Amino acid sequence: MFITFEGGEGAGKSTQIRRLAAALEALGHTVIVTREPGGTPLAEAIRALILGPGASGDAMTQALLFAAARREHVRALIEPALAAGTIVLCDRFADSTRAYQGGRLPPSALDATISLATGDLVPDVTLLLDLLPEVGLARARARGRGGDADTFERADLAFHAEVRARFLALAKDEPGRIAVIDAGKGETDVAEAIRCVVDARLASKGT
Repeated sequence: MFITFEGGEGAGKSTQIRRLAAALEALGHTVIVTREPGGTPLAEAIRALILGPGASGDAMTQALLFAAARREHVRALIEPALAAGTIVLCDRFADSTRAYQGGRLPPSALDATISLATGDLVPDVTLLLDLLPEVGLARARARGRGGDADTFERADLAFHAEVRARFLALAKDEPGRIAVIDAGKGETDVAEAIRCVVDARLASKGT
C-alpha cells in the first residue's frame, strides 16, 4: 500500500508519519518511510538544489527538478518496495507539485511533468493535514530554522493561502483518495483520525 502525507508548512506531517509507521509495524506490517523530494542519494541531491539556502528558479524549473527527483524515487525505491508487499509512507508526492507550482504553470505542462515522473503510480490513500497557513508558518518558525528556512517556508502568507486552497480543491475533486485531516487538533487526536482512515483502507484491501 502506498500512503502519502500532504499539507502546508508546519502541519505536522513528519510527526504523524512516525506515529503511523510505529503503529503499523506493531501490527506486523513492513513499513518504509520516505520523503519528497528525496528518498535516494540522487533525489536527496536534487532536494538540496530545490530547497537549500540560496535556491532559486521559477515554477517550471522547480517542477522539472521535482519531476527528476520523483522519477528516481519511484524507480529506485517506491515501486520495488510496493512490489515486495511493503507499506510505503511518503512525506509529500505529486499533490504537492500540483499545490505549490499549480498556480504558476499551465495545467497541461504540470500534468505532463507529473506523468513522466510517476507513470501510472497513484497513492492508495492520501492524508491531507489541513491547517491555517498562519498557524503552520508559526509552527515552522518555532522549530528554530531561522536562516535555514527552505525555499517555500520563506514565501509569504498569501502564497501559502493559495497552496492550501489548491490542496483543498484536490481533495474535493478526489474524495475517494484524499482524506482531509484537521491538523489544528492535538497530536494524539490527529493520529487517531489518521488511523481510522488507514485502518478502513487496510480492511478494504484485506490486509
